[in-house]
Amino acid sequence: MLVISIQSQVVHGHVGNSAAAYAMQAEGVNVAAVPTTLLSNHPRYPSLRGRVLETELVADLLKGVEERDLVDEAAVLVTGYLGSPGNAAVIADFVERALTRNSKLVYLCDPVIGDDGRVYVADGILDVVRHRLLPAANLATPNQFELELLSGVPIADTQGLRAACAALAGQGDVVATGCALTDTADGQVETILCADGQLSRFATPRLPIRPYGTGDLLTGLIAAHLAKGKAMEAAVRLAVETIFAVLVRTQEAATAEMRLVPLPGRKS
Repeated sequence: MLVISIQSQVVHGHVGNSAAAYAMQAEGVNVAAVPTTLLSNHPRYPSLRGRVLETELVADLLKGVEERDLVDEAAVLVTGYLGSPGNAAVIADFVERALTRNSKLVYLCDPVIGDDGRVYVADGILDVVRHRLLPAANLATPNQFELELLSGVPIADTQGLRAACAALAGQGDVVATGCALTDTADGQVETILCADGQLSRFATPRLPIRPYGTGDLLTGLIAAHLAKGKAMEAAVRLAVETIFAVLVRTQEAATAEMRLVPLPGRKS
């Protein structure tokens, strides 16, 4: 079982592959983690060191993944934070080659674009996500803001959610995260799987914390469960349960970063 995961990497904290890779390994899945950034920490801190990796370096690493025949071995391919338009383009090229080379490969696109009404990626990335990555994806995991932005459909209720998922480019399933709909219970937040127009809703209490990286962790956990052969709904349910346990532990510890280690339900 192998997941190829193309995302950001940080020295401190748990975002991108620095959240997802450990979680997937703790679930018993091997990970080929390809970085798009190498940063000291995520941008919430008052200083930030490191940089987005050069497109030539990212392309070279992806070539190495192909030379080691990891595409043939992999069950799931994940893309997350891309870093730059150049990186987005070479990653899209890689995704297309990988899906052609391995017809059984499941491609999970986490369209890391923004949140809370704000786009925080460089100009040009959105176009690559919308026109090249999403059409190729078997599963997309946008937050509610990203789903509205990418689909052009406002989401207030389940009807709007279905319409937005249907309007999203591609023929895959959608997991919408951080959802608050008109019929979402007070004090709850939902993760909603839309597959073939049918909704599976997973509600958890809304906690008064918002650590970075929860979406990256969720995507990684879904990828791990899919790599192990779980059905889509079961993979999402198990991932949501683990995320909530991590957040409860983080709140109890009063830490800014997720308390990820050991992964709940797994030994250290």
